[in-house]
Amino acid sequence: MKTQSEKAELFRSLHRGPEILVLPNAWDCASARIFEQAGFPAIATTSAGIAFSLGYSDGQRIPPDLMLAAVARISAAVPLPVTADLESGYGDVAKTTAGLIAAGAVGLNIEDVDHSSQGLTPIRAQVEKIAMIRRIAAGIGVNIVINARTDVFLAQIGEPATRFDRACERLQAYIAAGADCVFLPGLADENIIRRAVETLKFPLNILAGANLPTIPRLCELGVARVSIGSGIMRATLGLTRRIAQELKTSGTYALLEGTLPFGEANALFEK
Repeated sequence: MKTQSEKAELFRSLHRGPEILVLPNAWDCASARIFEQAGFPAIATTSAGIAFSLGYSDGQRIPPDLMLAAVARISAAVPLPVTADLESGYGDVAKTTAGLIAAGAVGLNIEDVDHSSQGLTPIRAQVEKIAMIRRIAAGIGVNIVINARTDVFLAQIGEPATRFDRACERLQAYIAAGADCVFLPGLADENIIRRAVETLKFPLNILAGANLPTIPRLCELGVARVSIGSGIMRATLGLTRRIAQELKTSGTYALLEGTLPFGEANALFEK
């Protein structure tokens, strides 16, 4: 069994190839175990998925202690490196970083959205936040992997003509502050993705979705890391809703075909 520090270094090395790092995002222990059994080398969490499962909407509305408790359960359920989506850090970034490490995770996403204003945090303030995460982790002794995210494209901040330069300015500042990977959700155009890879010359995380290039194509474009966000969890909710509608309207069970057998589900947690 690897130590937490060893998991952190393994996770960091996965960002440097030779294969693209594909991270499914778990929202509970069962989904994490399924991703482990599928053969993924590491697992991410989804802040939205965890929040939804516990009765909260996304956007830092879940109490941080609940989020970190869910991360701790997921980290304990699998032997793989786990990285957690911790939104904008829940106010007290130093406390959140210490809580992340205590939860057994070895990486985190940190976004630059200011949830009070729905704008972006000033670059200088975000740089200070990333530097603080690095200092706190170093003081504890676990060199966690920081995935620094900007929502310039996802939130469509600013004029389209200046959006790329604004995003790169932010990400380059985050790299200088100590990020290990940078996250640019909201991109779908191959030319812009390639341009971002060539401009940043640093591990780039793309958020996968139905309209994006395939993972093999993203690898060809030079993307280092692909995550799914809340997509798998929301797909599960979609299936649940369709099953509920079938039961209510026709009283049939056709959509239950393909259900994970009880024995296999139970075996996910048999010691």
